[in-house]
Amino acid sequence: MSDMHMTDLVLMDHDAGITTLTLNHASTINSLSEAMMARLQTCLDQLADDPAVRVIVLRSSGKHFCAGHNLKEMTARRADTDGGSAYFQNLFETCSALMKTIVHQPQPMIAQVQGIATAAGCQLVAACDLAVASDDAKFATSGVNIGLFCSTPMVALARNIARKHALEMLLLGEFLPAAQVAQMGLINRVVAVDQLSPSVAEMARTIAEKSPVAIKMGKKAFYEQLSMGLDDAYEHAGRVMAANMMAQDAEGGIGAFIAKQPMPEWTGS
Repeated sequence: MSDMHMTDLVLMDHDAGITTLTLNHASTINSLSEAMMARLQTCLDQLADDPAVRVIVLRSSGKHFCAGHNLKEMTARRADTDGGSAYFQNLFETCSALMKTIVHQPQPMIAQVQGIATAAGCQLVAACDLAVASDDAKFATSGVNIGLFCSTPMVALARNIARKHALEMLLLGEFLPAAQVAQMGLINRVVAVDQLSPSVAEMARTIAEKSPVAIKMGKKAFYEQLSMGLDDAYEHAGRVMAANMMAQDAEGGIGAFIAKQPMPEWTGS
């Protein structure tokens, strides 16, 4: 990292309510080094309470999305660490915290994927709320091929796709084409390479035009109800909808719909 300042590892751009975060270390295939994870975590923490940010797009520089953890860095640290597995425990806890931050981020996050997304890079895609990939993209949880089962990527993967599909990816470690993982449900759309950025931008704009209070409440409630039984899920969802109904945005939007008027400018409250 001597040739790159930490703030350059993740580039941040803002445009009309859409913030784009770009993983920017193509020479390591945008691997999730300690510095990369720290920088991405900082960016997400900064954006969480910014009312001007409606949607976050996560993309990468270079030909590939993300190769997962930085194995060279991990190997070097293994050699100079006296704490045994303590370093690796902390590393994977840091990564897990980052993935949970994405899930709990108030703004919807869209992964824009080209090239390969493997191991923790595939986990990054699975953690995002939506994902669009170019038709040349490939996905894998390939750690098993080098003797390191993708146990933490497994958590996000298993919450996106069916059990047997997840185990096939985890046990075989094969790289699967975008069209196949789209059928599995890991990504939403597959588009031509030259349509990747425009397609993601259109998706982001569509979300950014919606009421931010409704989107924020809805995303939070979606993940909360997933871990509940049916009765508790409906009870919780009913409370969320009741609270949403009291929001100014809902009052204005429903009123405009009934009156057959254009949607009002959202207040975010």
